[in-house]
Amino acid sequence: MKLITAIRPFYTPVQPTVKQTAAAVQYAEFVPDIRLQPFIYCYWQLKTTETLQESFNYRVVADGCIDVFFELDNSKENFVMGFCKKFTEFPLDNTFNYFGIRFLPTIFPQFFKVNAQQLSNRFENLQAVVPDLSGFISNRLHEGQTTAQVTALLDEYLLNILGRTDFDDDPRLYEALGIILKNYGVVDIEKDIDTGISQRQLRRLFEYYVGDTPKTFSKVVRFQNILRAKPSTQSLRQNKLFFDAGYYDQAHFIKEFKNFYGVTPAKAFGR
Repeated sequence: MKLITAIRPFYTPVQPTVKQTAAAVQYAEFVPDIRLQPFIYCYWQLKTTETLQESFNYRVVADGCIDVFFELDNSKENFVMGFCKKFTEFPLDNTFNYFGIRFLPTIFPQFFKVNAQQLSNRFENLQAVVPDLSGFISNRLHEGQTTAQVTALLDEYLLNILGRTDFDDDPRLYEALGIILKNYGVVDIEKDIDTGISQRQLRRLFEYYVGDTPKTFSKVVRFQNILRAKPSTQSLRQNKLFFDAGYYDQAHFIKEFKNFYGVTPAKAFGR
């Protein structure tokens, strides 16, 4: 499992949009058991702290991960959201308490032997994809539990899965992922990635384990690293940022950023 565990040190997916929205909506992330951390980036919770005056629109930015999510007071309805190559918006009610599991790239297909491409750019009822996990969530998790109780139960379940998982630690896939992550997504796929297989074979591996092509995944990694950098007013104004990140002009940078985030960089960073 040496190569597969090398993703987390080089990738920190960000979901920043709640900070710019309603004061009565909270988003928090919780680290799983240390033995799960190479595989599960975080558990997360999105909830209202009081009844909102109107419904809430939650925007999820592209992050290269696969998430399982459910509402704690109605856990029998649980879902999985695949790799997305653009932002996604979820219209929610005026009260809610969602909980989720964010799997690092390639991990959901490894744990559950599911083709990631079949989930890409959509969300699906978890029961139709991983019935056992869906049943566990439905039967064991509910609104009366504390966050610590929910995460402890998830840890227990996922550690059991981890112990039974026969990983395909394919060096051709994980070396390519490492090149992309270590270069912050700024790579020429054909020139910079040579792991001993054809571009067609590499694409097939990425589609199965990540959910899209190496090129699309690289673009999402590049976008995510810009989010983490939190560009300054000066770097946005002087157009330095997009050149440093490998974009060929400002229009290209803004268009791609809007596709992944849903708003312009200036609006996203509050400049």
